[in-house]
Amino acid sequence: MKRGRSDLSAHAGLCRMRIALFSSFSAATGFVLARPGFSPEMLPLALGVFLLACGASALNQYQERGIDAVMPRTRTRPVPSGKISPRNALRFSLVLIASGSLTLIFTGSVLSPSLGLTGVIWYNGLYTAMKKKTAFAVVPGAIVGAITPAIGWVAGYGSFSDPRLISLCFFFFMWQVPHFWLLLLNYGEEYERAGLPSLTGIFSRTQLLRIIFIWIFAAAVSCLFLPVTGIVRTPALRYLLVGSSLWLVWNGLTLLRFKAAERSFSSAFGRINGYMFFAMVLLSADRLFPR
Repeated sequence: MKRGRSDLSAHAGLCRMRIALFSSFSAATGFVLARPGFSPEMLPLALGVFLLACGASALNQYQERGIDAVMPRTRTRPVPSGKISPRNALRFSLVLIASGSLTLIFTGSVLSPSLGLTGVIWYNGLYTAMKKKTAFAVVPGAIVGAITPAIGWVAGYGSFSDPRLISLCFFFFMWQVPHFWLLLLNYGEEYERAGLPSLTGIFSRTQLLRIIFIWIFAAAVSCLFLPVTGIVRTPALRYLLVGSSLWLVWNGLTLLRFKAAERSFSSAFGRINGYMFFAMVLLSADRLFPR
């Protein structure tokens, strides 16, 4: 019994469930924005994106098992800790990716599984390789975050060239960059010791905090494009989006208020994630119950 629970826990660790659930929610948000109200196709969409995100995470841990083994933050992950063999991790990831792609076919959209596989290739191919070459890999890597709501949008039979989709994907892209940097910069020294290029080796801590604040400010501004394109219909929700964006900028200013040695990225990381989750809730609420 203990062995079974241990194996289940190890495989769940490969999937990084919270990230996969967040990806699934972002796809569902794109879906309801394209097709208001509840629809049966939402279930295979959410499940398919969840499986793809789990598979991409597992594949990434297989790819970076050598790097994970030398960093304190990641050495306890299933593969470097020996809980799962590299071969089994690879098999598990491929099964998840194949299952997710097949599940997305049931949305009735040909583009959904195509975009899903594009996201996997971009993340596990381009982004994972670029991380070893440049500290700025996060910028092109953030496109993965913009692909997820697009999967939901086309599954809801929304036009791929719709300005509303473009504004939505741009918002997710702009949010993804400071989200990644706030997470990674807590462990900049670990990345450098593992032989990976890090922004901490290029900029001073004070410079990095200023750069991240600029990206946070830009993410908040990009959210304001959504009401302009008409993707938000309810006036009260428009005001809430504006208010939450102002709140994000105000809290982002805390990165500039204290001495660099006393600053922590952890609270800012939690706030920017909470901001995106709140924005997705507002966007979904605007369309789940059409008037």
